[in-house]
Amino acid sequence: MASLIIVRPATTADIPTLLRFEQSVIAAERPFDPTLKENPVYYDLPALIASPDTQLLVAELDGAIIGSGYARIEKANPMYKHSHHAYIGFMYVDPGHRGKGINQLIIDGLRQWAHGRGITELRLEVYYDNEAAIRAYEKAGFTRLWIQMRTPV
Repeated sequence: MASLIIVRPATTADIPTLLRFEQSVIAAERPFDPTLKENPVYYDLPALIASPDTQLLVAELDGAIIGSGYARIEKANPMYKHSHHAYIGFMYVDPGHRGKGINQLIIDGLRQWAHGRGITELRLEVYYDNEAAIRAYEKAGFTRLWIQMRTPV
């Protein structure tokens, strides 16, 4: 009998695993961004869990957390038709479980949460050269929109 993947809101008990995921995200992104600090902290996990404007989800299989992602409601730039959107971040799936649709399950849960809050658009950022992530997001219905550029001075 196949085990069932459960997508649920994160709790403070999940923080040790989420901290490990955070370091894995940073390690994966470091080759794409030479400006990252040596020991950055990306996420205030207790605040993400507690915020009424953020939904931090985890994917769990047989009692082990194998993925994460959050949606945070943000005020949109006045040039857009929508007043608010949900920003997606902290998307991570344990390497041993990639390719099983877990990213999609988490995004679906975040999409449902955002829709329930009256949000009509999801947005996210991904490094330009991170083709694997781009393919995963495009598979989930996202389209390329902006390219952010930088140069040292």
